[in-house]
Amino acid sequence: MIARVEAQGVPGGITAGKVGVWWFLASEIMVFGGLITSYIVFRLGGPGWAEAARHLSLPLATVNTLVLLTSSFTVVQAFVAAERGAARALRVHLGLTILGGLVFLGIKAIEYTIEIQAGFVPGTGIFWSFYYTMTGLHALHVVGGVVVNGVVLATEGVSVRNPHRVELAGLYWHFVDVVWIFLFPLLYLA
Repeated sequence: MIARVEAQGVPGGITAGKVGVWWFLASEIMVFGGLITSYIVFRLGGPGWAEAARHLSLPLATVNTLVLLTSSFTVVQAFVAAERGAARALRVHLGLTILGGLVFLGIKAIEYTIEIQAGFVPGTGIFWSFYYTMTGLHALHVVGGVVVNGVVLATEGVSVRNPHRVELAGLYWHFVDVVWIFLFPLLYLA
C-alpha cells in the first residue's frame, strides 16, 4: 500500500517519501524550537549574555553562513540536474553541497578550538552551555546531511532516474540551513 501511494502520489502530487520527510522535519523543528525558546527566555531573564557572546568569532560565523547559503543553492541545482537527467551536473552540485557541509564543519571545529583554548567550555556559564548544545546539535545535523547527500551521490544513477531522492535530501539540507539562519543572529548578533 505504501509503495503504491508513493508511486502514484497523493492529491497535490506529494509522495509518501515527502510526507515522511516533512513529518521528520516537524519533529526536528520541535527540538530546535524548544532549545531556541529556552535560550531566549534565559537570555531575557539574566545578565551577562552579551559579554559572553562577545567572545564568539563573528567573521568565522559569517563565513559559515555564506557557506551554508551557497550549499543550499548547489543542492537546488543538483535537483534541477536530476530532473533533467544530467548525471554529471548532479555529481558536481551534490559534491559542492557535501563540500560546503564539510567546510562548515571544519570552520566550526576551528571556532570550537579557539573558544575551548580561551577557557570557554560548556560549564563556563549558561550562555556557553546553550552555545555548545545548539551549535553542536546543529553540527550533528550537518553531518547527517553530508551523509544523506553522500548516499544520494553514491547512487547518482538511481537519483537521475528518481529525482525525488535528491529533492528529499535537499529538503533536509534546507532545514539545516534554516536552523543556522536562526542560530546565527541569536548567538552572534544579539
